[in-house]
Amino acid sequence: MPPYDLKNRLVIGVASSALFDLTDSDAYFLETNEEAYRVYQMDRVDDPLHQGAAFPFVQRLLGLNDLRPENPPVEVIILSKNDPVTGLRVMNSVRHHDLPITRAVFSRGRQTHQYMPALGMSLFLSESAKDVQAAIEAGHPAGRVLSRAAADDPQDPELRVAFDFDGVLGDDSAETVYKTAGGLGPYKEHELANRDVPIPEGPLKNLLADLNLIQDLETARTKQDPSYEPRLRIALVTARDAPAHERAVTSLRDWGVTVDEAFFLGGVEKLAVLSVLKPHIFFDDQTIHLDGAENLYAGVHVPYGIANAATPSPDA
Repeated sequence: MPPYDLKNRLVIGVASSALFDLTDSDAYFLETNEEAYRVYQMDRVDDPLHQGAAFPFVQRLLGLNDLRPENPPVEVIILSKNDPVTGLRVMNSVRHHDLPITRAVFSRGRQTHQYMPALGMSLFLSESAKDVQAAIEAGHPAGRVLSRAAADDPQDPELRVAFDFDGVLGDDSAETVYKTAGGLGPYKEHELANRDVPIPEGPLKNLLADLNLIQDLETARTKQDPSYEPRLRIALVTARDAPAHERAVTSLRDWGVTVDEAFFLGGVEKLAVLSVLKPHIFFDDQTIHLDGAENLYAGVHVPYGIANAATPSPDA
């Protein structure tokens, strides 16, 4: 049998802390030690863990595999610092919740992000700030889940994914201009002068490209079956406004990626729009734009670039 090929798929790694609620387990670990924690988990190996902050996103993403069941376009792999024994409860919980996840890495305390390139991953999700920061510093796409989505609505067929632009899809070069050139006026002048110059790619650009591949499958399905309604919808939600919006559009076009909706808010509070959009997950490089998202959507902090090197300022 030939090896299972992970190329031409969307592959993400998810820590057990993002997929399941480990509040009680983590508290016990902090109160005791590794060996006691192993016993604690083995005693509960058949007790399924409750859904965590990223569960609805992961579940809906995996649901898109029905677009190509013979060669699934989405692969989710558990990346856990548990050891294989304590990891049994995680995998039993995966089975209990009927998630089609069969692959996992259990590293017994060692960082797992080093395996991301080997597994072709375009995202790593965790609730651990330390683990996500280590992945970002190593040049890997990662985000820390800060808040959970609202109760999932089984009558809602869509999966909505929203991205900030600077420091997420693009790099932090424009944000650096904002912080070092004297504020909003010089920043807008710079962006207007460079409106035809694409911004270098940021940490999650490849994730957007992989999501677009799934949308290509939906487009093909629609051509075969006009009654099919596409389920994956992607939005750009950024504090850029005119004229700085032009460079964002130029960059997306140059990278060969697309979004379905774009919100150029120019300082309007993102939460006001996101509470209507109701994305299942939203990626931003500044936590100030994720505050207040509890029970609305899974807010994910991407700790990348100059915005995370000092006290946060308004998003460029």
